[in-house]
Amino acid sequence: MSRPVGGTEHSWCRAVPGGTGVTVSAILLSKPPNLPHLQSLIHQLQSHHPILRSKLRFNPTTNTYSFSDSTPPTLQIHTSDHTHSFYQTLEQEMNTNPWNNNNQEITETDVMFASLYNLPNEQWAVVLRLHTAVCDRVAAAGLMRELVGLMGGGEMGVVKEEGLGVAIEDCVPAGKANKPFWARGADMIGYSVNAFRFSNLEFAEMGLPDSTRFVRLKIGVDETDKILNGCKAKGVKLFGALAAAGFIAARASKSLPDEKWEKYSLATLIDCRSELDPVLSDHHVGFYHSAILNSHDIKGGEDLWDLAQKIYTSLTTAKSKNKHFTDMADLNFLMCKAIENPGLTPSSSLRTSLISVFEEPVTENANQIHKEIGLLDYVGCASVHGVSPSLAIFDSIRDGELDCACVYPSPTHSREQMQDLVDHMKKILVECSVPQ
Repeated sequence: MSRPVGGTEHSWCRAVPGGTGVTVSAILLSKPPNLPHLQSLIHQLQSHHPILRSKLRFNPTTNTYSFSDSTPPTLQIHTSDHTHSFYQTLEQEMNTNPWNNNNQEITETDVMFASLYNLPNEQWAVVLRLHTAVCDRVAAAGLMRELVGLMGGGEMGVVKEEGLGVAIEDCVPAGKANKPFWARGADMIGYSVNAFRFSNLEFAEMGLPDSTRFVRLKIGVDETDKILNGCKAKGVKLFGALAAAGFIAARASKSLPDEKWEKYSLATLIDCRSELDPVLSDHHVGFYHSAILNSHDIKGGEDLWDLAQKIYTSLTTAKSKNKHFTDMADLNFLMCKAIENPGLTPSSSLRTSLISVFEEPVTENANQIHKEIGLLDYVGCASVHGVSPSLAIFDSIRDGELDCACVYPSPTHSREQMQDLVDHMKKILVECSVPQ
């Protein structure tokens, strides 16, 4: 069984070799998992979701990619003793890229890898590394939820799929992606011209980045509750507040005169499963997100909630015009052009926006299974040192706490710079007052 990749999947097949789109889901445990049992459980996941046991095939002669089924699952868990921390292990996994193949030969590469690390202080990390073309953020979170459930001895919530899935383009409802030829041309010019007007974070080093680094933003239950109440009072979603805090912190990181305007770009990723035909569940593994790219003028002194409302309104207006479907092919095309011609991006840095956020956070709550298997922590994110934003925010609400994995390209941006930016974002969010 095999199928060619769709348009969005093709864009990810182009992006991943350059360093954007190595998706990582990692759990930290206080109890050592049984290796043969763990491998059996991961094989179960691959049997339930056949796309995960497939191989990504590239034919350089035709310049085409396809998925081919590999039955039965053959994945072998990589094991290693580490002196690294959990976060360092996460970074190492994001920067391990089995799909970075420059050979002009036909290649077939697994789309999923698994590792078990023995860490210091009697802790263990289980890491799934996946090609983003087959696993978006929603699917990755769902997979780790299924794996944790299986590790706890149950099969509740595990959904069995048939075949190698379908491309998002094949599921867009009829008419939703239609756009007149002249409008497509005008939008392409608009996207291209605006890209040169966007302001960026200051670059610590010029040129192409070579790795992805990680910082974390965590906010306690009471303060998270206050932020969510603020979103509710203002009629906005959490991503609006996160993006607004990011824009305010980004401008404050520069020594700019008062009232000097900067134009910042935001990529918002939208899970389209509920809008597709047929409607897909969160358990359907694949890449079913689309993006909307908006820009906002920032001059300093902005109120967090007013800016969050502008950001949220921009997205809802674009969605009401179906731009998450009509612009899908345009953004895929421009993404591939930036990969081919880094000089089209600021300082050849491959930065295509300042920040990326998800329209909806992942929500997780602790349960009895987590205690039984010794679950201490979980992080899910993806590499961004190819074509991507300067800061990608993978937000979640965990047991009532805001928990964001924030990733950035290095050495384009330094750890100190991005830690300061994220710390300032946290300060802005924590100190905001609930709007009346």
